[in-house]
Amino acid sequence: MKYSALSCAFLVSAVLLSGCSSSSGTSQAASDSKAGSTTSAAASNLADKKTFTVGFDAEFPPYGYMDENGEYTGFDLEMAQAVADLEGWELVKQPIDWDSKDMELSSGSIDCIWNGFTMDGREDAYTFSDPYIDNSQVWVVPADSGISTPADLAGKIVGVQKDSSALAALESDENADLTNSFAKLTQYGDYNTAFMDLEAGGIDALALDVGVADYQLKNRGDAFVKLDDLLASEKYGIGFLKGNTELKDKVQEDIYTLYDEGKVTELADKYNLGDFLCIEEYKNK
Repeated sequence: MKYSALSCAFLVSAVLLSGCSSSSGTSQAASDSKAGSTTSAAASNLADKKTFTVGFDAEFPPYGYMDENGEYTGFDLEMAQAVADLEGWELVKQPIDWDSKDMELSSGSIDCIWNGFTMDGREDAYTFSDPYIDNSQVWVVPADSGISTPADLAGKIVGVQKDSSALAALESDENADLTNSFAKLTQYGDYNTAFMDLEAGGIDALALDVGVADYQLKNRGDAFVKLDDLLASEKYGIGFLKGNTELKDKVQEDIYTLYDEGKVTELADKYNLGDFLCIEEYKNK
């Protein structure tokens, strides 16, 4: 899914609100400075914990989104609810601006980021759960576009979500030649807007997570197709503040319990994600 560096300073709220550098070194230092107080508080308060606040992108189906009844739902949110039920916690579903997710986590506004959150490339920036989804980045194009391979995107306008794993892949050295061949790379705040532009001809292709692509294609008829060639591969995990192993371990234990009971597979099948589960690969390590 999405990809960004940690917020780089926590000394005053003005700095938090003003934005920050994407430097991994700065991000790591900021995370470590906050982790000590947060983890000690988590360790002492976990037994008395009453709520479990999950930060998520409200426009990232099938992992987190608003349904036709105006309720927040999705695979990750239903998983979080199942964990909360096991622990007797009240689940608080907290939609967040994805650009501000690190500030939300470091300030304690949320307990974790659970929303198709890519681990690859940021393993040292958060305390992560074990991977639970094996995800890939793919290309979606109009069915009548004549585009069949990434090479056909030369001279085309390509869309991608801001701070996403797809954007990180496109900006990597490995894909520099491909990205430089585009006429333009357009970034979007959410995929609904991106698909509207794709349908209207404002962009020629869209790079995104395979789970999101499959969900969108299923719900948008046969107007779009997914290319066979992958852009990149990745794994999803639940991101906790760096050092907060107490809460991470408790949630991880519950996930494996739910998996053994069949609940995780049931929810994955409900959201057409069964083929992407990778929990079995990690649970006995």
